Amino acid sequence: MSDEKSHRLDGLDEERPHDARGAARRLWISAGSQRWRLVVATVCAVVYVAASLGAAAYSAYVVDVLWADIQASLGRGEAFLVGFDSGGQEVLIYLGIWTCAWVFYSVQSLVMASFAERLNLLLRKEIAAKLGRLPLSYFDAHQPGDTISRATNDLDKVSEVLQRGLLQLIVAFTTLVGAIVLMLLSNAALVLVFCAFAAAATAVTKFAARRTLDAAAERQDALGRLTEGVEEAYSGRVVIKAFGVEGASLEAIADRAEKVAATSARADFLTNAISPAIRFLVRLSQVGIGLAAGVLVAGGQMTVGSFQAFFQYVTQASEPLTQLSLTVNMLQGALAAAERVFALLDATEAKSDPEAPLALPQPVRGRVAFEHVRFGYSPDAPLMRDVSLVAEPGEKIAIVGATGAGKTTLINLLMRFYEVGGGRITLDGVDTRLLRRSDLRREFGMVLQDAWIFEGTIAENIAYGRPGATCEEVEAAARAAHVDFFVRTLPHGYDTLLADGGENVSQGQRQLLTIARAMLTDPAMLILDEATSSVDTRTEQAIVRAMEAIMENRTSFVIAHRLSTIVDADLILVMDHGTIIEQGTHESLLAKGGAYASLYHSQFA
Repeated sequence: MSDEKSHRLDGLDEERPHDARGAARRLWISAGSQRWRLVVATVCAVVYVAASLGAAAYSAYVVDVLWADIQASLGRGEAFLVGFDSGGQEVLIYLGIWTCAWVFYSVQSLVMASFAERLNLLLRKEIAAKLGRLPLSYFDAHQPGDTISRATNDLDKVSEVLQRGLLQLIVAFTTLVGAIVLMLLSNAALVLVFCAFAAAATAVTKFAARRTLDAAAERQDALGRLTEGVEEAYSGRVVIKAFGVEGASLEAIADRAEKVAATSARADFLTNAISPAIRFLVRLSQVGIGLAAGVLVAGGQMTVGSFQAFFQYVTQASEPLTQLSLTVNMLQGALAAAERVFALLDATEAKSDPEAPLALPQPVRGRVAFEHVRFGYSPDAPLMRDVSLVAEPGEKIAIVGATGAGKTTLINLLMRFYEVGGGRITLDGVDTRLLRRSDLRREFGMVLQDAWIFEGTIAENIAYGRPGATCEEVEAAARAAHVDFFVRTLPHGYDTLLADGGENVSQGQRQLLTIARAMLTDPAMLILDEATSSVDTRTEQAIVRAMEAIMENRTSFVIAHRLSTIVDADLILVMDHGTIIEQGTHESLLAKGGAYASLYHSQFA
């Protein structure tokens, strides 16, 4: 099987639930206090169908009464007039039945619209709360687009189908069953004619619905590839221009756009072709029924009123034949989307904070100890087997090593983004697992290699960790991080709006802003993950001086690739495959002539 076909079939499988009944049960449970809306809407839908079918059945009596009165008037040579006692009463009752149907249809539509939106809101709130309880390992294992899609597209699909598709299914099914029952009571022979055409219509609908679902999966796949290509071309526009391959890039996007157009045309054709085909079969059935019923009326075996009522039953039963297969497929897609939402809500959460958490002794001194720590991202692949180290208060701990050596993992364990598999980590003698995560993380300030900027002003970004900080405190932190001069050159200064991850400022300037953000929180300990990797040498020197000031009397963990920034560290840890293979000061490690000395000399050869 080709990769393209396999990918297409995977997309088709995603449109079908693995456990439709289980997904429906979860949706019912999630509805909570809104379940009464679904019950009311269902009852109203059934009453609406009963009223519609009842109106069709009663119309036979109305037509027969009027037909009898008309014939009587003609026999007397009088003009026929509708009065209360000559057909008017029956017409008013007939109108009342349809009014009742309209009222119940309006009520179920109104109630169901509120149900779908309220359920959507409840699930969005659950997802928002869930994301805050998920461990970092979940986000490492799932693409951001997948998680976002579950919280947006999948929920929108569930809401849309619940608002329209569920009631369509109820109305279509009850209408079809009720109409067939009334037809059987009216004339069983004519029902056989209808059922023959209905079977053909159902077969055509199922065949076309399957092809439509297949085409929709192909279109979704093509659309995803086009979106991916456009995003790649936009993000890599500088590289594309630098290598002069604009033409090839545009051609690739054009090919994907043509694929979207072709698959969309096929999907739209199949979608739009089903109804005319089914209606054609229905019209054929009506012709056949009309001919057969005409013979019965001529032979006195069927009244005129029963004849026209039977035609109403046929019309009312025909539309559900078209809707049922399409609505079932639509509901299957919604239940598959609901399963993906519930899979997110059922994901394993981070271990809960202790019921009786300990408090750190105040003020926090910042003594950190790793005691025989073991850890692995999966149980069968341990990364750290026996890591021990001690960072005394106020010390600068540098962590160096090749990519994948475990430097960031060490920090993730310290911050409890991941839980240790053995041993323990203590802060001022307190096991960090006995603390609330929020209390632990509040004592750290972090400056990461990826300078993340949130949408908002420069002042709001600097004060992100301290929303209540004054303007003077924000500006003081900016001056300490050597970013104040740059900010004041902007037209709006600290009120300059940053958007799209801070694309309107340089990478180095974004890094300076994150350093100012860390400085403003005035933490007891610092974590610097290549904090100066995106700035030039002169700015780096200024930042190093600023960082030395903020690190004074604070325990600091510095992940560094440029060894020139950590030669003054109190303790340097050299890591390899999750293990600390060397530790000591710069001078002692150079004298040892081991891995650190080799790494140092390779940078300054």
